[in-house]
Amino acid sequence: MNKIKCIIVDDEPLAISLLEQYVQKIPFLELVFSTENPIEALEYIQTHDSDLIFLDIQMPELTGINFMKIVGAKQKYILTTAYSEYALEGYEHNIIDYLLKPISFDRFQKSAMKAMERFSFQEEESHFFVKSSGQQHRINFNEILYIESIKDYVNIRTAGEEYIVLDTLKSMENQLSERFVRIHKSFIINLDKVKSIGAKKLMLSEQEIPIGDSYRSSLLEKLK
Repeated sequence: MNKIKCIIVDDEPLAISLLEQYVQKIPFLELVFSTENPIEALEYIQTHDSDLIFLDIQMPELTGINFMKIVGAKQKYILTTAYSEYALEGYEHNIIDYLLKPISFDRFQKSAMKAMERFSFQEEESHFFVKSSGQQHRINFNEILYIESIKDYVNIRTAGEEYIVLDTLKSMENQLSERFVRIHKSFIINLDKVKSIGAKKLMLSEQEIPIGDSYRSSLLEKLK
């Protein structure tokens, strides 16, 4: 497993220092940024890769709850605060754990293990192998634009490659993550690649894909 890239956001310097020490003791965590200012953290996230944010909830510039609403599900969170009443509200967001200050290393370690389990599961579920042109190819889910049925085969299309595989769309559906949806009897698309959607078709990169009438309602539900 790759190291989990961590950010610490807390308006208390002593709390940051303690969390930095804890992160350094966990071999699968990597501290990439820490700040007392949540606005700085927002700017960092826009231009750098990160996976997990240790986030204080009660901060003067921007509360942790509002921070999560801005950033959304592209990050995962472990919340840190001295106020237990925020725990329930925090769990409405995409978080892994909730740490009540003062935080012991034992409790921090348990939280880190939860994060490792979550990220390990995602790595296992983030790709599959297919046989095409006599070779086994690893395809990452996030690279797929769409999958098209062609008689007894499927064409798995990424931005730069296509793989013709002896398989069915139904079988593909069972292997893919929830970010994929069937929108036509002949097409499965990656929701994260949708650029625009019309009444009868949608656009993925430069490719137009038809929307079948019987699949439209399930597509719109997914897009919500």
